[in-house]
Amino acid sequence: MQNKKIGVIGLGMMGVPMANNLLQANFQVKGFDINPQAKEKFNTKSNFEWLNNPQEIAKSCQVIILILPDSHIIDQLLWGSNEDGIASHFQKDTLVIDMSSSKPTNSKINAERLQNLGFGFIDAPVSGGVKRAIDGSLAIMIGGVEKHIQPVMPIFQALGKTIVHVGKAGAGHAVKALNNYVSAAGLLAVSEALVAAEKFGINPHLANQVFNASSGKNNTTEVKVESFMLSETFNSGFAIALMRKDIQTAKDFIHEMQSHGSFAKLCFEEWESAEKSLPKGADHTAMFAYIKDKI
Repeated sequence: MQNKKIGVIGLGMMGVPMANNLLQANFQVKGFDINPQAKEKFNTKSNFEWLNNPQEIAKSCQVIILILPDSHIIDQLLWGSNEDGIASHFQKDTLVIDMSSSKPTNSKINAERLQNLGFGFIDAPVSGGVKRAIDGSLAIMIGGVEKHIQPVMPIFQALGKTIVHVGKAGAGHAVKALNNYVSAAGLLAVSEALVAAEKFGINPHLANQVFNASSGKNNTTEVKVESFMLSETFNSGFAIALMRKDIQTAKDFIHEMQSHGSFAKLCFEEWESAEKSLPKGADHTAMFAYIKDKI
């Protein structure tokens, strides 16, 4: 595995630290992003090579990691408009690892199409945000077949601490969307609770202290309330537009599974409303500001 060149397409807020961790683990990395300024972040890095387009990545790397915004971009990149996507440039036995937040159904289809062409596909989205991408402690949920996963485990071990093979192709993206839905529901509930507490005259810092010592404790109360919400910095590094997208993916997935999803629908509507009300590019922790202004 160490001798294989790894292509990384998508060097944004998550892609850059993840690529850095691969370099620190002594992998050879070839990278591309539509933002040419991303190249500057690797100027002093050995074992890194910037390529000028995704086709060059496809022609020179047998393992290709995608860290991109959504399934539409993934599908367009792989297949293009007339089967002229990067899949037409793959080497023999190329393996695609989609670490984006894609739709489970799209990932299942991409896995089947690539398999029919003799290529492999793993969906391996992550959780933990930029901070854990930097320190290599991400949670990684993997969908795919074992014969593709085991050879690339050193890649995942360089990027994360909790690595779980959750099922067949698409399962990783399903669990990621469901996880973010649960996280978003928690942040919304905490925001509403803290605003109500403050209106009653309770110090919200003290209220959150109680939450963290009680059954209301969750990722928002532990990680986000003090650092990003009550401080009003709203700069966790994860946009509200991305959170809304993940909730929508989870909501649609729950519907496709013919499972009860009334709360997912309500949660999505609230986050969609917040996204429309807040400035473009707002951080997802700004949901707290939205709730404060709403009432």
